[in-house]
Amino acid sequence: MRQRHARPALLLLALLIFSPALVAQTLEERLREIDAYAGKAGRDWKVPGFSVAVVKDDRVVFLKGYGVRELGKAEAVDKDTLFAVASNTKAFTAAALATLVDEGKLKWDDPVTKHLPWFQLYDPYVTREVTVRDLLSHRSGLATFGGDLLWYETVYPRDEVIRRVRHLRPVHGFRGRYGYQNIMFLAAGEVVPAVTGKSWDDYVREKFFRPLGMTRSNTTYKELTASSNVAAPHNETDGRVKVVKYSNVDAAGGAAVINSTAAEMAEWVRLQLGRGTYGGQKIFSAAASREMWTPHTVVAGVSETAERFNPTVHFNLYGLGWFLSDYRGRKVVTHSGGLDGMTSRVALLPEENLGVVVLTNSETPLQSFLWYKVFDVFTGAPPRDWSADYVARVKAARERDEAEAKKLEDARVAGTRPSLPLDAYAGTYGGRMYGDAKVSEERGRLVVRLLPSPAYVGDLEHWHFDTFRIKWRDSVVYPYPRGWVTFHLDPQGKVSEMKIDVPNPDFDFKELEFKRSADPKQ
Repeated sequence: MRQRHARPALLLLALLIFSPALVAQTLEERLREIDAYAGKAGRDWKVPGFSVAVVKDDRVVFLKGYGVRELGKAEAVDKDTLFAVASNTKAFTAAALATLVDEGKLKWDDPVTKHLPWFQLYDPYVTREVTVRDLLSHRSGLATFGGDLLWYETVYPRDEVIRRVRHLRPVHGFRGRYGYQNIMFLAAGEVVPAVTGKSWDDYVREKFFRPLGMTRSNTTYKELTASSNVAAPHNETDGRVKVVKYSNVDAAGGAAVINSTAAEMAEWVRLQLGRGTYGGQKIFSAAASREMWTPHTVVAGVSETAERFNPTVHFNLYGLGWFLSDYRGRKVVTHSGGLDGMTSRVALLPEENLGVVVLTNSETPLQSFLWYKVFDVFTGAPPRDWSADYVARVKAARERDEAEAKKLEDARVAGTRPSLPLDAYAGTYGGRMYGDAKVSEERGRLVVRLLPSPAYVGDLEHWHFDTFRIKWRDSVVYPYPRGWVTFHLDPQGKVSEMKIDVPNPDFDFKELEFKRSADPKQ
C-alpha cells in the first residue's frame, strides 16, 4: 500500500520540477523580488535615476529603468537611456586586443615599445620590459590613479598624456604590486591603431558595437552631448544632491570613455558569458576569454574588516580588464566604473551563466551592492539587506572624515600672516609632467589657474603661515573636499615653489610639480 501511494507522489514531484510554466513562474518571482528591492534601494539612497539588466542563460530576462534622467525634470530613465560606463571601458580594450591576438597580429607578451616605439616610463628598464599584458593587469609599478590629472579635463590629446607619464615616478617595483592605472589602459588602447591603422574608437565600434547591435553606444563627448535620452550626472556637495555637467574625458581613451545603455550593455554581457561567441558568431576566442579571466595580479588581501562584512569572499585579483573574486564558492568576474556623477557595474557569475548591469547617474554605493542582491536571488542565498549594511558603512566613513577634518581645523595656527605681500606670490609655476599653473592677485586675493585644465580655477584664502586654503570655483565639477596651496621660499626669501594638496580618493595633486618660473612676472 505504501508503495502504491508513493508512485503518484513521485509523479507529482516530477511534474513540479519539469513543468515549464512553474519554471517560468519561479523566474518571475525572482525578478519581482529584484525589481522591488532595486526600486526601494534607489529611493533609500536618493538616486535620481538608474537602470538594471539581468542576463541568464544567454537571455536578457530583466531590463528596467528607475527614476529620472535629471533631478527636477520628468523624463524617466528607461532601458535605452545613455550613461557613462567609465572604467567598464577597460574590458572592451582588453577584448579589442584579444581579437588582434586571435588574428596573430599581436601577442599578450609583446613589449609595448614594439608597437609604440615612443612609449616611455620613468625607469628605462621598465620601458624596455613592460608588455601589453602588464598594461592590462595594473602591474606597471605606478600608483593607483597615478597621473590621472593629465587626462581629466585637460587639453592634452591621448598621445600627449602617454608621453608625459614618463615623468611620473613609480611607487612600487615593476610587477611587484597592484596599482590601478588608467593611463596604462589608455596606452593599451593606443596599441590598437598602431597595429590596425584604425582609431581605438572605430575599432571598438566595428568589432563590438555593430555586431552586438549597440547602436546608441558611443565613445566621445561630442557624440554623447548630441544624443537624445541621456542621463545627467549628479553628485553630492554639502549634503545636497545636484546636477553637474558632463566632463570631457575623451583623452582617457581605452580606459574610460564609453557611454552606453542597460539594454546594450546586456548584449556585451551575453558576449562575455558566451566566451567570445555571440549569436553564433565568434568575436574572440574562448582561449582569449580564459586569458582575460585568469588572475594576473593580486589586488589586495581580504582584510579582517572586509571578511567580517562579506565572509564568502576570499580573494581579490585582477585579470586583463576584469576584477576576479569569489562569492559563495563561485567565481566572480566584474568591473565597476565611475566618473563625475556616474557610477556603474558589470558583474558576471559564469558558473550560473548569470550577468548583471547596473548604470546610475549618481555617486552612491548602489552599484556596489545591487549585483550581490541579484546573485543572492539566483543562487538561493540567505536573505541579506545589502543596502542597509552599506548605509552603516557609509555612515562610519563619514564620521571618520569629519573627525579628520576637525583635526585639521584644530591644527590651524591662528594669528599668522603670509611672509610676503600677496603680489610676491604671483607668477607662473610648472613642471615637466603636468605643465604650468598661474597665480595672480585679483581684488586683494590670490587666484590659481591650472593652465592644462581651463576649468580648474581656485580662490586662495590665507590659512596660516604661507599656506592658503583653495576653494575651487563652480567650473570644477569634482566635489573636492578642502585643500591647500603652500608656497615655499628659498634662502633669499623669494618664492621658489608651490605645492597643492587636495586630499581625495581619485586625484593626487601632490605628484604635480610646480616650480617657480625664473621670471616672476611670467
